[in-house]
Amino acid sequence: MKIVIVLTSHDELGTTGRKTGFWLEELAAPYYRFKDAGAEVVLASPKGGRPPLDPKSNEPDFRTDETRRFEADPEAMAALADTVRLGSLTADDFDTIFYAGGHGPLWDLAEDPDSVRLIETTLRAGKPLALVCHAPGVMRHATNPDGTPLVRGRQVTGFTNGEEAAVGLTEVVPFLVEDELKKLGADYSKTDDWQPYILTDGLLLTGQNPASSGPAADALLALLAEAGNSRA
Repeated sequence: MKIVIVLTSHDELGTTGRKTGFWLEELAAPYYRFKDAGAEVVLASPKGGRPPLDPKSNEPDFRTDETRRFEADPEAMAALADTVRLGSLTADDFDTIFYAGGHGPLWDLAEDPDSVRLIETTLRAGKPLALVCHAPGVMRHATNPDGTPLVRGRQVTGFTNGEEAAVGLTEVVPFLVEDELKKLGADYSKTDDWQPYILTDGLLLTGQNPASSGPAADALLALLAEAGNSRA
C-alpha cells in the first residue's frame, strides 16, 4: 500500500509579510495513521524539497502527541526535507493520495495544473482521494470528464467561513473554501467550528479542519480496505 501526502510549497501569507505553509498536525496525524497501518508513505509538493511549515502550527497550543512524534522521528524529518516533485507523479504510482491543508495550498495547489491532473486522474482510476481543512479548495479547477466541476453535486466539507474569520484571515486569503465549494455546486456541509467532521462521497473524502485530519486518514484507510476487498 503506497500513499502520497501532498503539501504546499507556498510560504507567503498574502501581502501581510507573515509566513504560512502546511499545517503540521495535518501532516503528522495522517502520516502515523498510514505508517502504523503498514503503508509506504511518500511526501510530495509542487516544488519538491523541503516544504514550508506554517510557524503557527508549531506553537505550543497546536502541538499534539503526533506532531511531537513527527519532529523526533529522523525518518519522518528526512522525508519532509526531500519531498518529491508533484509533477513527477502519476495516478499509477500510488494507491491513494491525501492532501494536507494549511493556508499555503490556497495560493499554489489551488492553481497548480499538476495537482488538478492528479486529482482528476486519481478518481478516474478508481482510487480514493482525501483532502482536509483548506485542501478541499484545491479542487476548484478540477473537472469531471464532461467538463463540469468535480465537486458539483458531491457531499463535501472544508474549512468554514467562521473558522477563517476566527483566525482573522477572511480578507487575506485568495478565496474562502466554504464559499468556493458552494459556488461550484458542491453539497457543502459542516459542523461546529474546530470540531472533527468528515464526509465520504464515493471515493472522495473531505475533512473540515485540523482536528479532522486523523479521522480522515482512518476513513481513507477504510476506503482502501473496501477497494481491496472488492477487487479480491
